[in-house]
Amino acid sequence: MSASEFVVETDPTPEQVQYLEDRLYEYNSSVTRITDGEGLAIFVRDDGEQIVAGICGNTWGGCCEIRQFWVKESQRGRGLGTKLLGAAEDEARRRGCREIFLATFTFQAPAFYTKRGFKTLATVDDYPRGHQNLLLRKRLGEAS
Repeated sequence: MSASEFVVETDPTPEQVQYLEDRLYEYNSSVTRITDGEGLAIFVRDDGEQIVAGICGNTWGGCCEIRQFWVKESQRGRGLGTKLLGAAEDEARRRGCREIFLATFTFQAPAFYTKRGFKTLATVDDYPRGHQNLLLRKRLGEAS
């Protein structure tokens, strides 16, 4: 296959996605000279070792980005999400981050984040159809 051929894939492997992430990090680090990037993942497991909640993202250049945050429906409303987010914020602070970013949809949990100090920076209307995608930021102070 030549370099000019495109292959559309609907289910890329985690390794393929990580390859792209690594190349982007290499480029971004070489341009900015900021090389402190680290992944961030915190999981909560039940007695059977199944994940019932988790938060994943990364820290880089004094910022924390949360990319995935999920709590199993049967575990919601018990404060687990608040504790998990707090743990991520504490780790971000420990790593020297001054702010934390995430995106959420209006049908997910924007009120949850607002209640915990996040502010909306941007709104994308009709993404997905009939909803909005929100970019949120929270400035991090000292450990809570």
